[in-house]
Amino acid sequence: MTPSYIALLESGELGRRVETARAMLADCRLCPRECGVNRLEGETGTCGAGAAARVSSHNSHHGEEPPISGSRGSGTIFLTHCNLKCSFCQNYPISHLGNGSDVSPGELAAMMLSLQTRGCHNINFVTPTHYMPQIIEALEIAARGGLRVPLVYNCGGYESLDAVRLLEGIVDIYMPDIKYADEEPAMKLSRAPRYFEHATAAVTEMYRQVGTLQMDDDGIATRGLLIRHLVLPAGLAGSRKVLEFIARKLSKDVFVSVMEQYFPAHLACGIPGMDRGITAGEYAGVVDIVDELGLENGWIQGDPSAY
Repeated sequence: MTPSYIALLESGELGRRVETARAMLADCRLCPRECGVNRLEGETGTCGAGAAARVSSHNSHHGEEPPISGSRGSGTIFLTHCNLKCSFCQNYPISHLGNGSDVSPGELAAMMLSLQTRGCHNINFVTPTHYMPQIIEALEIAARGGLRVPLVYNCGGYESLDAVRLLEGIVDIYMPDIKYADEEPAMKLSRAPRYFEHATAAVTEMYRQVGTLQMDDDGIATRGLLIRHLVLPAGLAGSRKVLEFIARKLSKDVFVSVMEQYFPAHLACGIPGMDRGITAGEYAGVVDIVDELGLENGWIQGDPSAY
């Protein structure tokens, strides 16, 4: 299956999107924070990102969900900085401290082509929100150079609707988190005002663009939406409300990955309620909600098959 961005490349639309996205860096509103800084002139907002994409690492990754990793791995490119400020971030040296190196569009394109040459099933941009213009600029170069694997947008869910709309026909597979249902934990733990409102609007648009996750004959994802939800201690993620949104506002056919790997990283050890891992009962309770709502596609951890 030919990735959707090839049609945009051939029509010239991809180049026009690059110009539109690049202009957004001059008054940055790439995420709901709407910092308004001129990143092209070296200003930085809440995320800390500048004019150039900054990459921590790129490699074949086998730890994603089965249709993403497949047998040959997902071609992950870990981008530094983040528009969320999660106090429990497990990758905080990358997302908070910005550990990595600035790369040109050509260098980023070369990473994509290298991962394709290594046999990766897709190119998986991890934490891409604040680098969307740089990504599609590099994508145009990579596509002209022979890139033909799907693009995975692996984001935190705190997205600008305008930015997501600009990605229509570019991104084949959206893989957003929906982290919180309620305002208080979203603010306390990630400093993200109106998180659920913004995340649900963005995910609804993603679903409109790409629909239910599709796979080839080998079970490898080619297009569609896969939503991740991390179970937090003491119900702080608001899992029932999140899962009800998916089942009732999107579709019971949507693929959902219910994750149990929370542990108190970064600053979480000093936050009451977040200073412990989740219990088996807390995780099982969320899985019960999945069953109750009739969400039939996805994964629970500890079980490699779809639930």
